Amino acid sequence: MTRARIVICEFMDEGAVARLAAAHDVLYDPKLVGDAARLRAEAAGADALVVRNLTQVRGDLLAAMARCKVVGRLGVGLDNIDVPACEARGIKVIPATGANALSVAEYVIASTLLLLRGAFASTGAVATGQWPRAALGNGRETAGQTLGIVGFGSIGQTTARLAHGLGMRVIAHDAMLPRDAPVFAQSGVQPVSLDELVRSADVVTLHIPLLDTTRGLFNAARIGAMKKGAVLINTSRGHIVDINALTAALRTGQLGGAAIDVFDVEPLPVSPSLQDCPNLLLTPHISGVSAQSNERVSVMIAIKVLESFL
Repeated sequence: MTRARIVICEFMDEGAVARLAAAHDVLYDPKLVGDAARLRAEAAGADALVVRNLTQVRGDLLAAMARCKVVGRLGVGLDNIDVPACEARGIKVIPATGANALSVAEYVIASTLLLLRGAFASTGAVATGQWPRAALGNGRETAGQTLGIVGFGSIGQTTARLAHGLGMRVIAHDAMLPRDAPVFAQSGVQPVSLDELVRSADVVTLHIPLLDTTRGLFNAARIGAMKKGAVLINTSRGHIVDINALTAALRTGQLGGAAIDVFDVEPLPVSPSLQDCPNLLLTPHISGVSAQSNERVSVMIAIKVLESFL
């Protein structure tokens, strides 16, 4: 078998890198994504490129990939990859479908528990002699609450399974699935329209790709249609939630809490309006990244890249 050249420009589990290096010539530099000129130069001689979400596989970079036959995506979202242009050039795009579902689902459940109860940010106050028991004693238990899942793929289904374990009622909407799709009955989840989900859910969690039809999906009007005091969790992509409308709804109490793991621009620029926003949890696009999920994602992509050169 001819040895291929594989360029990995974002972080990957070292065991998976070693698996690739045992069969092919590998350049592994997780900082390469930050050097556009060098990345283009290295990609020009690559038979395979392995990326996460920061590398924009389009435009000048894609034009430079004259030899490339496969792009491995260490994750599931493909909005950073021009898939039609890759396919037109004969480049196969491979996402790590399902490999980080548990990590994201656990993030959603943890955020749900944190934001519904509202009692886990009191360390500073208690340590300085305050006793905000009355203010924090009206949190909500998770059991009996309704979780609305927008997008019912592998992540949504895993989230539903965990939520059922907490005694939550689960409803879901997926624009790509008919209401009689077997997966709903198999999961014990009620399929509903998006409008019904928004009206009914105590917690709404988003697991959808960024498309023309989903950009701005949760704007001021849709957030305003949510149950008063509901929680919104976005681990899918920025641009799907209007962050200004979100913070306005948190400040008025229309929303009871929000967890946002993805942003229009990443890293998130300094945002004073977010720094003092109540009941807001911000994380740096890590819902799908854990020690275990990184290993699963990396091994899956390593195996599939290796198979592409057989």
